[in-house]
Amino acid sequence: MHEIELKFQVPAAQRDALEKAVAGRTPARRVRLQAAYCDTAQRALAQARMALRVRREGRQWVQTLKGATDDGMTRLEHNVPLGAIAGTAVPQADPARHAGTPAGDRLRTALGNLPGEPLAVLFQTDILRRTRVQRTPLGSVELALDSGSIAAGGSKLAVHELEVELLSGSPQAVILAARRWVARFGLWLDTRSKAERGDMLARGVAMAPPRAASAVRLAPGMSDAQALRAVLASCADQVLVNASQVASGEHGDEHLHQLRIGLRRLRSGLRLFEGTPVDAGLALAAAALFGRLGAARDQVVIEGEFAAELQAALHAAGVSGDVPRAALPDDGEAPAAVLRDAASQTLLLDLLAAVQADDSVIEAADTAAPVGDEPLRARLVARLNRWHRRAAADAKRYPELDDAGRHRLRKRVKRLRYALEFSAALFKPRELRRYLRALRAVQERLGAINDVVVAMKAFNRHRDTDLRAWFALGWLAARREVLIAKALPDLKAFARVNRLGKAG
Repeated sequence: MHEIELKFQVPAAQRDALEKAVAGRTPARRVRLQAAYCDTAQRALAQARMALRVRREGRQWVQTLKGATDDGMTRLEHNVPLGAIAGTAVPQADPARHAGTPAGDRLRTALGNLPGEPLAVLFQTDILRRTRVQRTPLGSVELALDSGSIAAGGSKLAVHELEVELLSGSPQAVILAARRWVARFGLWLDTRSKAERGDMLARGVAMAPPRAASAVRLAPGMSDAQALRAVLASCADQVLVNASQVASGEHGDEHLHQLRIGLRRLRSGLRLFEGTPVDAGLALAAAALFGRLGAARDQVVIEGEFAAELQAALHAAGVSGDVPRAALPDDGEAPAAVLRDAASQTLLLDLLAAVQADDSVIEAADTAAPVGDEPLRARLVARLNRWHRRAAADAKRYPELDDAGRHRLRKRVKRLRYALEFSAALFKPRELRRYLRALRAVQERLGAINDVVVAMKAFNRHRDTDLRAWFALGWLAARREVLIAKALPDLKAFARVNRLGKAG
């Protein structure tokens, strides 16, 4: 059995209004849910992205096993009713109750390396749930408004969430229903389950780890539409997980960095399969969010990479005072606020909708854009080699390019690298090894140069009011020339790399 749902955090100012809206004209069904979540001391289930709980639902107890998937909406689920049990003691969880089910098989694998290790209750939840069924043109969903807490040891987390779960019909029904509630009440998508949040609370950890890109497995016989859906699923996994953590207000620099990488990969994937029917606004919205998050990321780079060296250079030159804080555009736009706003939430739901496109949509896309008998590899190689020619031409004349031209080359190199990584399963490792090595070397060099250019633009805003900003600009200009000189051999090596062959 699969559970298909999305979960949203509820802003404090909207909680009362949302509760009334979920209730509607007739009182919503209310039930108290008290659950105990179990795991091994080594967190075998959490590491396998699974959750095992025993929950009292009114007077009845139910044991539930869940396992996350990578599409942001679907979970493996298996429920075992335990009935009414006298007393207040929590029934002991028994993994054997799930034997012979897909979720149970995954649980057995997770516990297989730890024979005999006992399960223990690591955290508990106490939730008051209000539910209502809503019908949409694409199917029926259940709205579940949860208020309560997660407790582990002496620590507690408040819970204020709206879950939208599919009862019947297409997964798109969940997204369609969610759009209305998000727009009306300013909800924001959160892929972190109660089990994930409880596990972090039990460990005393404030944040989930940043999510890096997952591998894409394309097959030779795929159509462009099928291949794009596989690419979008990988991008969505990276974008949604990091976006959820950033939107929470507690995140590290790497969450922001990986989120922007995910958005860049998304744009590269859409460009690689340009012409495949997909929401035309998806790439534009991803570019807009990428840009809005850029100021925060640039500030991290400037303050982390240049501040100490600049400060030392200032003192060595006999200039008193600290390095002025570089002024960046939109400096006051907090990443959490950016992720919670309507435009960003619309993008995330649009991305989920593209990933959840059903087979009829894929078939219609294939009919509209037939590819004949040419295998996917040959079609992609033609596009990749065209991109390579443009990037190689710019690499050969790099010293002549202005900052805008150099930035354009950097974007082309990134796009080419991500596209090759998407396509890697269609090639033998040795075919791509030298090419990717050259691309990564160039990308690293160009990234370092771009960081200096960003810092120069930021310090330039202080040049008329602060002597130290003038010093910083001179120091950065000299550094840029050194980095350009170091980059030239790698740029020449990239320009000489052989293009890809259509046949494997």
